[in-house]
Amino acid sequence: MTRPSRPARVLSSALAAGTLLATAACADESGAPEAVSVSAAAERSPSPSPSATPALTGAGAQAALITPADIENDWQVATDAATWRNSMLIGKVDVAGFLTAKSDAADCQRLLDGLYSDSLLGRATGASALRGFTSEDSRMLYQVGDYGSADVDATLDWMKTLPEKCNQFTATGQDGGKRTVQVVALEVPKAGDAREALTVTVQGTAAGQPSTFSTDVAILRVGASGAAVTNGGLSAVDHDSTDRAVQAGAQRLKDVLSGKTPAPLPSQWD
Repeated sequence: MTRPSRPARVLSSALAAGTLLATAACADESGAPEAVSVSAAAERSPSPSPSATPALTGAGAQAALITPADIENDWQVATDAATWRNSMLIGKVDVAGFLTAKSDAADCQRLLDGLYSDSLLGRATGASALRGFTSEDSRMLYQVGDYGSADVDATLDWMKTLPEKCNQFTATGQDGGKRTVQVVALEVPKAGDAREALTVTVQGTAAGQPSTFSTDVAILRVGASGAAVTNGGLSAVDHDSTDRAVQAGAQRLKDVLSGKTPAPLPSQWD
C-alpha cells in the first residue's frame, strides 16, 4: 500500500492545547496514564472450554498495547491519555440536513459522540487497557479489551455504513458555530479477524479562526477481543502510523491470546 510521506505539522501547539483540546477528569484516582480493569461479570464467568476463544486477562491487555517501537517515527508515550477530549468533536448533528434518511443523523451523532468520548467499542466485558502517544500536534490513542466477538462485529458492520450515511453533514458546536464533517472509508492492512477504518474531518472555527481537525479511526477484532486506534490532529493525518498501529496491534493481541510474549514488529515501512 502506498501512502504519502509524513506531513509537516505547522499549526502551533498552543492553539491545539489552549483552544481545541479539552480534558475531562480521569476516573483513575492513582493518576496512572494507563488503565486496566476487569469487570465483576467477567470474574464470575466460567472458564472457557479448550476450544473456546481465550479470554483477555488484565496482564494480557497491558501486554497487547502497542509501543513506540511498533509505530516508529517520533511518537512518544503520553502521561494523560485517559483524560484526552477534543472539543472540535462536540456538536449536535443538523437533522434537517438529512432530507431522505433522517434516521442516519442518529448514526452520525453516535460517531461524533463516540469519537469524543473514545467509546466506539462500547463497554468492555472483561479486561481492558489504553495507551496514548503524541507527535508534535498529533495524538494517537490505542485501546484494547475483551468486548465479545458479536458486539465488536456489530460495531464493524455499523462503521462500514458510515461513509454513505455520514459522507458529509453539518453539526452545531458549543459556541453555536456550524461545523462541516466529512467521513470517508480508509483502507488499512488486513490484520486480525476483521477490521474497519474511517477518516473523519471536522472543519469549523476556534477562537474566531478557521480550523480543521482530522482523525483516522480504526477498529479490529481478534477472537472475542477488540482494539481501537484513533490518530489525528490539526494537520493532515499520518495514515502510515495508523497502518502500523493496526498491524502491530493485531499481531500483539494474537500473540497474547496464544500465550506468547509480543515483540515489536520488524520494520516494513522504510
